[in-house]
Amino acid sequence: MRIAELSRESGVPPATIKYYVREGLLPPGELTIAVTRNVLASIDTPGTSLHAALGKVQYATTPRRDYQADEPTRATALQQADELIARRGWQLNQASPARQLLAEALAAVNSLGRADLLAKLDDYAEAAERIGAADVELVLGRPDLESMLEAVVIGTVIGDAILAALRRLVEEDVSARATVATDGARTAARSRANAVHAAAETQPRAT
Repeated sequence: MRIAELSRESGVPPATIKYYVREGLLPPGELTIAVTRNVLASIDTPGTSLHAALGKVQYATTPRRDYQADEPTRATALQQADELIARRGWQLNQASPARQLLAEALAAVNSLGRADLLAKLDDYAEAAERIGAADVELVLGRPDLESMLEAVVIGTVIGDAILAALRRLVEEDVSARATVATDGARTAARSRANAVHAAAETQPRAT
């Protein structure tokens, strides 16, 4: 759909749509009336609480995966997600797309038999709490509602990319530090084996 058509159908000014496309917040291939309206309509909705307005934008920018799993697997994963939410004491709307996104990821983990990953859920949740608190602090520090909503979009779309990059950088660093002793032991073992082999080669052979 062209930007002019999208603007006409959604009521969102072309300049606003172009800004989000230019900043990479609304990729051209994903320009739809529904997404644009959901991201921007909260600005002009009277009587909407600040929490609800921020939530509308976050919900609109949360990806949908639709992981294919059988019903028992999906039900188990949703239960696991809800149990985590309850353990952490998170106040959430049951319709949150992030809840469904987590359940679909857990369904994939269950299908792969990765119980070790499930055991780390609370560790991931603890880290996410710190990140989420920092995100909201930044959003609420903006001077007006429009800039707050913009911060949610930017923080969600670009913030996800930043977090993915940071996670991989930290993994590389931790791996480098954690495997020093292991790599050293392997090198020493190879050196000993080579020395034994070299000594055996220098021994006179029986004739």
